[in-house]
Order: sequence, then C-alpha cells, then structure tokens
Amino acid sequence: MRREVCDEGSERLEAVETEDNISPAVAPQSSKMANGITDTGELYSPYVGLVYMFNLIVGTGALTMPKAFATAGWLVSLILLMFLGFMSYMTTTFVVEAMAAANAQLRWKRMEKRKEDDEDEDSSSGVSDSDVLLQDGYERSETRPILSVQRRGSPNIFEIAERVEMGQMASMFFNKVGVNLFYFCIIIYLYGDLAIYAAAVPVSLMQVTCSMTGNHSCSVGDGTKYNDTDKCWGPIRRIDAYRLYLAAFTLLLGPFTFFNVQKTKYLQIMTSLMRWIAFIIMIILALIRISKGQAEGHPSMANLSGIQNLFGVCVYSFMCQHSLPSLITPISKKKHVNKLVLLDYVLILGFYSLLSFTAIYCFRNETLMDMYTLNFTNCDIINIAFIRYFLGLFPVFTISTNFPIIAVTLRNNWKTLFHREGGTYPWLVDRIVFPAITLIPPVVVAFFTHDLESLVGITGAYAGNGIQYIIPAFLAYCSRKDTQLVFGSGTVNKHLSPFRHTCWIGFVLVWGFSCLVFVTANIILSEPKL
Repeated sequence: MRREVCDEGSERLEAVETEDNISPAVAPQSSKMANGITDTGELYSPYVGLVYMFNLIVGTGALTMPKAFATAGWLVSLILLMFLGFMSYMTTTFVVEAMAAANAQLRWKRMEKRKEDDEDEDSSSGVSDSDVLLQDGYERSETRPILSVQRRGSPNIFEIAERVEMGQMASMFFNKVGVNLFYFCIIIYLYGDLAIYAAAVPVSLMQVTCSMTGNHSCSVGDGTKYNDTDKCWGPIRRIDAYRLYLAAFTLLLGPFTFFNVQKTKYLQIMTSLMRWIAFIIMIILALIRISKGQAEGHPSMANLSGIQNLFGVCVYSFMCQHSLPSLITPISKKKHVNKLVLLDYVLILGFYSLLSFTAIYCFRNETLMDMYTLNFTNCDIINIAFIRYFLGLFPVFTISTNFPIIAVTLRNNWKTLFHREGGTYPWLVDRIVFPAITLIPPVVVAFFTHDLESLVGITGAYAGNGIQYIIPAFLAYCSRKDTQLVFGSGTVNKHLSPFRHTCWIGFVLVWGFSCLVFVTANIILSEPKL
C-alpha cells in the first residue's frame, strides 16, 4: 500500500522546479481556517502562534461535543477524547516534519538549478586553466553531503521558511494515484463541512424563531421535544420553516461561491471574538447552575452505542492538519515547535473537558441539543433576553461568515483536481459548473436532514479520519524515504517527529483503517439516523 502511494523522490523532483508550479490545496475549515490569519511574509512569535493554533482547532465541532459526551457516557468519552487528542498530536508532528522535508527539497532543487546556470555561463564565456582548477575544486566540494557545507553558518536546509500547503506536499511526495486520493479526501471533507453549516444555520433560526411564538417563547432548551411536523407559525410546520430558512441561506450566501472571497482577516477576528464570548458565557452559566444545586444531569459512565458519533465529533474537533502550513510557517522561532503544539493540545483537551462536563452535569441527557448553544435559550437558564438570543443565534453569525470561504476553497480544489498543465477551462465550466457542483450537493443533504450530530460524526469518521490520520502518516513515510534518497541516509531532519520510529506510522495507519471499518460496520448493523 505504501509503495502505491509514494514515488521515487529523485524522479518526481525533476517536475518540481519551483514552489509555484503546484497548485496547493487551500486550508479549509470554517473558524478553523489559518488562511487569512497572515500572509507568508508576516512573522509572529511562538506564543502568538499558540493562540492562533488554539483558535484554529477549537471551532464549530465543539458545540456538538456535549451531546456526544452525554450519549457515550462520561468515562468512555474522556478516555476516547484523550486518546484521539494524542493521535492528533502525533500526526500533527508528522505534518510539520513533512513541511520541513518539502522546504529542504525545494531549496535543493533551486541550488541544483543555480549550479547548472553557473556551469552554462562558464562554458559559454570560456575559461583559463586556473579557472578549470578552481572549478574542479568547487565541484569536489559540491560532492560532499549537503549538510556538511551548511554547518559553516548558512541556514539549515530543513528550516521551515516557505509555506508548502498539503496539496503541494502531496504532489511532491505522492504519485498520481496518491495525489488524487488526497484531493478526493479533502473534497469530501469540505462537502461535509458545507452540509453541516448549511444545516446548522437554519436549525438555529428555526429553534429560536419558532419558540418566540405562542406560549413557547422560552421553551427551546427546557426539555420540550418537538417533531418536525409540529406547528411553527400558523399553518407552517417546523420542517417547513427550516427549509424556508435553508432556501434563504442558500440564496443569500450561495452566490459567493461564484466569486472569490478575499480580505477576510478582520472578519475572522470578529467571528473568533464572538465564539470565545459565547463559549465563556456557556461555561460560566453552567457552573453557576451546578454551584446553586440546580444541576439536572446524571450522565452514565459508558454507553458503547454512542461511540460512533463521539469518534467522529472528536476527530472533527481536533482537526487542524490541513491548515498547519499556513499556521506554522510564519512562526519566527520554530526550534521548539513540537513542544508548542503539545502545550496547545493539553490546553484544548482541558477546554473540551470543561465544556463537556459542565454541560452533561448541568443538563439532562435527553434535553441536551445537537447545537449546545440552544440549551441556553431557556428563560430558566438566563433571564436576560439579549444573552439568550446572542447564544441562540451565535452559530448563524459565525457560520454565515465562514460558509463562502469554505465554498470557494472547495471550488478551487475541484479546479486543481481536474487541471492539466497548460490547459484552461471554458468560461461555462469555470464560472458555472464548478461553483454549481460545489454548492448543490451540501444544500441537498441539508434539505433532507438536519441531524447535526450525525453529520459531524460521519464527516469526522470518514473524511476527517483520512485527513487527520492516513494522509499525515503517508506524508511522513514518503518524505522520509525521499529525504534519504536525495540527501543520504545520514541526514537528519531538524523537525523530525518525536515519533520517529516507523512503527508509529504503521500504528497510525492501522488505527485509521480500523476506524473506517468499525464505523462502517456500526452504520450497517445499526439503524441509520439520517
């Protein structure tokens, strides 16, 4: 399997003349997008990088985690959360290692090209005998291992100075089949992202606006269970209201898919600020209720039937590998980057545990909603109307600003997948077909289901599994193989993963493929929720 994905590095490098030759896969994922945080040339300190990474990982998936925790049981959930956090950290170090290897190979290729250009100039201008002797000495120095020259004061060849996106790394280290599988995985993941967003916004609007009418003005999070066929306004059913909001959402934000979305830095800062205000308010309100003895939750220790969705939610909530190049490259001092990443994962693990445990002890299992913010729209939880509506409509604001960015990212990945060297797309295909195949499938999925827990679970369990486990493991394996071929077996990558033994790569691959089998078998053997 590994040989089918990896190519011989020396042969493939002939096609990689500069880093601009390959169209990179733009880093996806909503509030988890590093794209737009900074341009390649804007450096920031390791501590700012820590904050950016924390913000990158903690996104919309965290809002579905409390429900998944309650369904699977607190002990099983905690163990699985810790283990998946460890696995995600391991594969993050694999991606950082591959980034360093990619930077080294791009530098090596440029050095080789510069050397060839110098030789061409010498041969065309004519040289004396003394020049020949000097040149001969120069060539002998060039035959020495490349790193022996570098120790004399020049920068380490494995320094991560250029942003090499995962799509570019896949093109450098994988063969054609591996590259196509990479883009297939990214595209499926982005489709899942868009379907989740397309469902989350109408669900939030439906829950809040339908509860504002009649005698239900404070009943969204009070444990009252509603069916899709229940009335919302007059003859309009709840499912009808949901689909009306879905249509309005598509008409308002869908057209952005046909254009480019740029200059989103300040928009991302605003949505990130709103997200953290919402998270802090929810944790504080839950702690206040628990401290007052008003807690209603009595979570079980274990419920194996809930592991499938919990696995997908946790994988989705730890997703950051696709955006690491945009995040790690601008860090000014990368000597301890793996320790920085480890600290971030510990903090994130603590945050997820705090959010989920306060939720499952504050609310009864049956009252926890797929979108956790909706539990705080009940007057018994908070009697300040502004905070109720802010939390209830919080997903609407944040997701609506990110939907066009994800859609444009997916559209561009479609174009990259089918692009041929030197070819251009007809206007109809470029401006109509690609945006249409980007927008229509997730809207259709959202039309038929608004089960956010299942959408997040399936997206994380399949495409998220590939991006978080399988692709980084193959990148680490293939980049190590190529580094040995190009620089020699004694060369050491300064950003080599702490999990450097090949057994760790094998363990990640076995785990990833086993999870695919387990989730598929669980879906087949159990009644589907969708």
